Amino acid sequence: MSDYSDLLIYLDGEFVAWNDAKIHVFSPAVKYGAAVFEGIRGYWNAENATMYLFRLEEHMRRLELSQRIMRFNQIIPAETMMEATIELMRKNAFRSSVHIRPTVYVSGYGESSAQEPLGTFVTAIPRETPKKVEVGCRAQISSWQRIADNVMPARAKANANYNNSRYAGIQAAKDGYDAAILLNSRGKLSEGQGMCLFIIRNGVAVTPSVTSDILESITRDTVIHLLREQGVEVQERDVDRSEFFDASEAFFCGTGAEITPIINVDGDAIGAGAPGVVTRALQAAYFDLAFGRTNANHEWLTAV
Repeated sequence: MSDYSDLLIYLDGEFVAWNDAKIHVFSPAVKYGAAVFEGIRGYWNAENATMYLFRLEEHMRRLELSQRIMRFNQIIPAETMMEATIELMRKNAFRSSVHIRPTVYVSGYGESSAQEPLGTFVTAIPRETPKKVEVGCRAQISSWQRIADNVMPARAKANANYNNSRYAGIQAAKDGYDAAILLNSRGKLSEGQGMCLFIIRNGVAVTPSVTSDILESITRDTVIHLLREQGVEVQERDVDRSEFFDASEAFFCGTGAEITPIINVDGDAIGAGAPGVVTRALQAAYFDLAFGRTNANHEWLTAV
């Protein structure tokens, strides 16, 4: 177990020691998952001794949207959460890449329909790129169905929504896979467990549309931008699971997953069963951008 006791956490307007950051067990956030959050990466560039927060504003604007979808009685503005995050990063003075989690939650002692009062916190912990980004992963088409927009809108990055991915991820691990892929109520590909996905078919990058019960991923948007810069056509549409049989490459993307190659689905190899050339080129462009090694799209980086 990692020891984060020397880190600070932003909690309700103050910076407190890791072990002192507490909310009440009777809060709707604890009882019902009445909270929304973001996952943000901070990339440490050792060459110029700078931490770059990747697409900070876009993440915080999505946090505002999630609050509206969850019908909170007030909206904690993006600017407040951005300011708190930047100050937290300065106070903790990280010298390695990190994962940041800003959260807005329903505090107090209300029941499941409570819409206030609201609390906020931001955590940041060291986290390097997972090994699976290099070697790829084996995925299972899950028997668990992706939640539909008229059930629990996936467009909101709500804590409670992630139980859907949790079921699928646990089942995939028990069945000997590294990750899960969920279908939506129409039987079309939706997303992985907390990450979006792409397949490369006949040289075209295909990804489920934003009406496929996916989280409207900021990393996904970044990937579409980078692929088009590299001359790769991108289609956003309904995707059948059988299209994996004709895919030369596939990959997940997300704040946590970054760009993770999918080399096998349900026991069948994707392409050569190894990360492909399009995926490798995309990874290189993504990390060059995120670490601030290029002047392109510099507006997506917040230097700390």
